[in-house]
Amino acid sequence: METRRLILLSVFCFSIFMLWQNWQIYKQPKIPVTTSSNASPAAVPSVGTVPAAIPTAVPGAVATPAPASVPAGEAKEAQLVTVKTDLYQASFSSVGGDMVRLELLNYRDHADKGQNFVLFDAKHQYFAQSGFLPGAGLPDHRSLFSISGPTEMAEGINELKIRLTPVQSALKASKVYTLKRGSYLIDVSWEIENTSQSPVTPNAYYQLQRDDVAPAGESSMVSTFTGPAVFTNEGKYQKVDIGDIVKEKAKFTQKADNGWLAMVQHYFVAAWVPKAPQQREFYMSKLDSAKNHLVRAGMIVPLASVAPGGKTTYSMSLYAGPQEQSVLKQVAPGLELVVDYGWLTVVASPIFWALEWIHKLVGNWGWAIVILTICIKLVFFPLSAASYKSMAKMKNLAPQMTALKERYGDDRQRLNQEMMNLYKTEKVNPLGGCLPILIQIPVFIALYWVLLGAVEMRDAPWILWIKDLSAPDALFGHLPIIGWPIGPLPIVMVISMLIQTKLNPTPPDPVQAKVMQIMPFAFGLMFFNFPSGLVLYWVVNNILSIAQQWQITRLIDGKGKGKKAANDAKA
Repeated sequence: METRRLILLSVFCFSIFMLWQNWQIYKQPKIPVTTSSNASPAAVPSVGTVPAAIPTAVPGAVATPAPASVPAGEAKEAQLVTVKTDLYQASFSSVGGDMVRLELLNYRDHADKGQNFVLFDAKHQYFAQSGFLPGAGLPDHRSLFSISGPTEMAEGINELKIRLTPVQSALKASKVYTLKRGSYLIDVSWEIENTSQSPVTPNAYYQLQRDDVAPAGESSMVSTFTGPAVFTNEGKYQKVDIGDIVKEKAKFTQKADNGWLAMVQHYFVAAWVPKAPQQREFYMSKLDSAKNHLVRAGMIVPLASVAPGGKTTYSMSLYAGPQEQSVLKQVAPGLELVVDYGWLTVVASPIFWALEWIHKLVGNWGWAIVILTICIKLVFFPLSAASYKSMAKMKNLAPQMTALKERYGDDRQRLNQEMMNLYKTEKVNPLGGCLPILIQIPVFIALYWVLLGAVEMRDAPWILWIKDLSAPDALFGHLPIIGWPIGPLPIVMVISMLIQTKLNPTPPDPVQAKVMQIMPFAFGLMFFNFPSGLVLYWVVNNILSIAQQWQITRLIDGKGKGKKAANDAKA
């Protein structure tokens, strides 16, 4: 195989990967808004009817926080209570007693770095809701609550308890949120007291509601999964497209005595995690909305019967925060899988482990990427060397290949035969440049997903103007009309690709030669829109490849000249 074919094969593999990514986006078209709010039989478990969703607009959701306590007799419309911990500010609504806003204090907004990132919010109608199914006289997420408790975690205090008491309820049932210092894991408890004359068997539900609008920062070039996910020991990790929920075609495990349910987006996740093995039923359905498609995903948990005059408490964990894999592993088995590397997880997981270990040593994610790239290059050094040796030998054969083409260009069979004879005579393996590259492609793609999906890259600086490894380099502004960012790092990458092109043999076909000259610029345009961390990896990899290829080519050329001189001396 000629060198030009090797290069075209590499370009083809990368292009197929990018096309596959964009196809994943394309196959999720927007569905016309439906006027029905009834969930399909397949989407809702048979234990009861899932209550309707919270109102699409939460009164006061963006207003000044309400007082710390709302008297029961005065709770006529939704009010907010905002509680601040060391990691986040959480807002609770008196309608449903649900968490309707969550601002993460250690993460910046994608567009405005002067603002904190908001996970739960009214913009996406993204809320964490819980309640009881009808029939037991217990509140649901449309009931009115009074809220009491401290509004800030003071120094020396390690946890806060926010108590929500229903204004009107046949039975006594209080919802208690326990917020802990240094943790995104929130304990959500129901305290039930049966004041009736007969036993009560409650069915609690816990759900996450969200629209189908992708988070800020998603694009055709950089796009990740947004939507619900279910994990059970039997079904393992199952992502569910929001489009499938809207079309009532969602497939997932519906019943299990283990597992969790989550709403996933780039870098962040919210998940309901039961604390003990018990029966649970998962459901997902669409909701009405005037502007965007709303979906809900949740689980129903049957509780033990409560005798007249009896009391019971049931607690569920809610994780809402960044996708830090070391933390997620401790929250629940399999929760770290929301950092989705796809079919290359088996390769990507150890790559991230190595990247994280290096970061602990150097304390900077940018330098960790540089060192990891060097380590990967060292691992594949023998394969790369074999590839570059083959390419160097092929480059030396270019004049002879051109001569053969001129002589036998009209006879393809004879031309191929003469080319194979030339390979045997010169002891050149035409596949020598291809196989090493093919072996490395899965590693390169896995590293791509690691750098794209790791929340640790978000807002992580490297040096000088690179302040966020998850964002494109835009030091020089943006291109007019299309708005793509312009920065030095992608420009350096284009220059490095041009140098590599010069080191490779020039294809004898003028059209192919022109294609090879254009490819660095075509790839460069794509990388202008990629996160800086990805571009940094490719720049370092290209520089190392240039050094290795130049050295090997120089040695091969030296041997070739020596051999020629020896042959001339004999002649």
